[in-house]
Amino acid sequence: MNAIGELNEQPLHAALKAWYARPGDQLEVSVDGYVIDLVQGDLLVEIQTENFSNIRRKLNKLVPHYPVRLIYPVAAEKWILKLPRQASEQPQRRKSPKRGRVEAVFVELVSFPQLLLEDNCSLEVVLIQEEELRRYAEKKRRCNPGWVTVERRLLDVVSQHVFETPSDLSALLPSALPDEFTTLDLAQVLGGPRRLAQKMVYCLREMGEIIPFGKRGRAILYSRANAVDAE
Repeated sequence: MNAIGELNEQPLHAALKAWYARPGDQLEVSVDGYVIDLVQGDLLVEIQTENFSNIRRKLNKLVPHYPVRLIYPVAAEKWILKLPRQASEQPQRRKSPKRGRVEAVFVELVSFPQLLLEDNCSLEVVLIQEEELRRYAEKKRRCNPGWVTVERRLLDVVSQHVFETPSDLSALLPSALPDEFTTLDLAQVLGGPRRLAQKMVYCLREMGEIIPFGKRGRAILYSRANAVDAE
């Protein structure tokens, strides 16, 4: 089977699969040689907690033949639990100041932004509360000693956001964004890092939702495609 299956399934993935499952759903079903997390009627549901590139081949094979929904969790709130380094110590738990947002999906979507152009493919971003378990590694491959994430645990589901078309994703562009904008403009309006804005722009450009419109100095100007069509 071309899938991880349940034997090495991580806690967050397993918990989300259980949360989404409804009476009558089938779990871990083989479809065309791939193991599918959930089958809900005609819909194939895949949960990917990180690294969309790992599932790209699978989706490319399935989407032309079946309706597929890809579910991606983003930690709206996170608690970090550090395991004790010594037997005499106690675990330490604290709340992370970082808050995830729906737009974080673009960080992964750069692996295959054109996929949502397919009628059979939809995307769901689920905002969650999670706990991240960490342990101290004396030797990390290619790195100095430090804390590494052991697993992620689902605490609660905050909200769900479904995107069925590229225009659904382009609706994440802030209404306050100028008609002509750079990635820096987008980052400032979002109140987020420019690298996130750059990934949003790349994905939406590949989907045909925004187009390059000229330059401001060395920076490329973009405009919403529907705004250009209306002129």
